[in-house]
Amino acid sequence: MMRLRIMASIAAVAVTGALAVVLPATSASAAACAAPWSASKVYTGGAVASYNSHNWSAKWWTQNETPGSAVVWADQGVCGGGTPSPSPTVTPSSTPTSPTPTTCDYPAWVAGRAYVTGDIVKYTNGQYYQATHDNPGYDPVISTWYWSPYICRPSSTPTPTPTSTTPNPGGFVVSEAQFNQMFPSRNSFYTYSGLVNALSAYPAFAGTGSDTVRKQEAAAFLANVSHETGGLVYIVETNTSNYPHYCDAGQPYGCPAGQAAYYGRGPIQLSWNYNYKAAGDALGIDLLRNPNLVQTDPAVSWKTGIWYWMTQNGPGTMTPHNAMVNGAGFGETIRSINGALECNGGNPSQVQSRINSYQRFTQILGVTPGDKLSC
Repeated sequence: MMRLRIMASIAAVAVTGALAVVLPATSASAAACAAPWSASKVYTGGAVASYNSHNWSAKWWTQNETPGSAVVWADQGVCGGGTPSPSPTVTPSSTPTSPTPTTCDYPAWVAGRAYVTGDIVKYTNGQYYQATHDNPGYDPVISTWYWSPYICRPSSTPTPTPTSTTPNPGGFVVSEAQFNQMFPSRNSFYTYSGLVNALSAYPAFAGTGSDTVRKQEAAAFLANVSHETGGLVYIVETNTSNYPHYCDAGQPYGCPAGQAAYYGRGPIQLSWNYNYKAAGDALGIDLLRNPNLVQTDPAVSWKTGIWYWMTQNGPGTMTPHNAMVNGAGFGETIRSINGALECNGGNPSQVQSRINSYQRFTQILGVTPGDKLSC
């Protein structure tokens, strides 16, 4: 099984300045109310529902998360002719920062540039994102812990129509029946609901590009996962003699869960203390001190697999996500996971095993596998 050896560094910068906010008595008349919010309904990014006389817009896939009490919902204001919530006006103090915009002129996001909570940027897809936690320049579309979609409403300018790259339009592209068909002998730990719940961490996963590309990416991820876990059978690494080796005590944070606590777990077999820390930091979960969550919580387990898929190059030159959405092909996802151990003639039978699973899964999803299958 593969060994993840990716280091992560987190940088933060200080924030200065403040705004003095004065609230007027009223604002414009309320808009019409959208259809009432339903706890049983699935909402995707951009969907609007009404609740408590307000319209609410979903930032990403959600179900049974009450508007007003969950960060996934953005308040769009009073609806149905009620008394509108007051709109804030800004009185500058000695050091103004980010007032309510009259134009959408926020700066372009720059990879590797440090951002602090509250910063708003324009991403390459033309949409805006606001930092929800300090971060050293993480990609806005691959981490909803550090970034959330931001609706920019300049004066007299309508909200732009979402493009075809809106995360997870219509929900996950793999149905539960298809998932069960792919993994007829899977361990009951690897639940479909856990996988669907994990999508909220990285909405761009299997949610970028055309319907074909989205399905190909889902099939590629699940094919590699199938190979790593014997068809979603194994939750933890079976070779227990390796367990004590995965503690790099030279890291400043050490191995607080114990010398033998960071063995391979989950769909991508996350291992080493520094990978547990990096994944935990990105997901907002303390996996360094609680690595067992990866083998006891299905959603956390799936999230660590998607974290690697979306953010780590591994021994390759790109993330598996980028390989699938930018046309590099399934073969490059293998390189990003196991590199020379399998690719360039390293172990052709293992490569072919992954390809066979990928071809079978794309057939189940009703799409072609594309080219560039091998590495």
